[in-house]
Amino acid sequence: MELLTEAHFWVGLAFVVFVAIVVAAGAHKFAWKALGEAGEKVRAQLDEANQLREEAQALLARIQADREAAEKQSAEILANAQEQAQRMEAEGRVRLAEQIERRGQLAERRIATAEAQAAAEVKAAAGELAAQMAEQVLAARIAGAKSDPLIDAAIGQMAGKLQ
Repeated sequence: MELLTEAHFWVGLAFVVFVAIVVAAGAHKFAWKALGEAGEKVRAQLDEANQLREEAQALLARIQADREAAEKQSAEILANAQEQAQRMEAEGRVRLAEQIERRGQLAERRIATAEAQAAAEVKAAAGELAAQMAEQVLAARIAGAKSDPLIDAAIGQMAGKLQ
């Protein structure tokens, strides 16, 4: 009888009766159903998270591939630009050398022309001076002799021809 006065006994008996009532009323089905729905929600969220993770990994792989392609393309562009710059530099040097050569030849031609023109002017001046001197010498010789109009005319024509 000691058992009937123990509080632990009555608490245990009440718990067993409560569990029996809950099982008999089918409340466990509601609990399982609620747990199942919560589990399904969690499973759906996990599936969605896995799907998002896979999409993110695919996007990351695509971005990395695009970055590698862009780096490769930029390296090619840089190499092409350097090659073109070297080619343009070589062409510029060739053009500069050709231009210097042409200008040198032009300067030489101008100098030769100026020399020829100067020589012609000197020859003309020397010829004119020689004609004047000859005219003076002849005039001095003839002045001592008789003056003949034919000789004077010939001397005048000669001076005009020598110029």
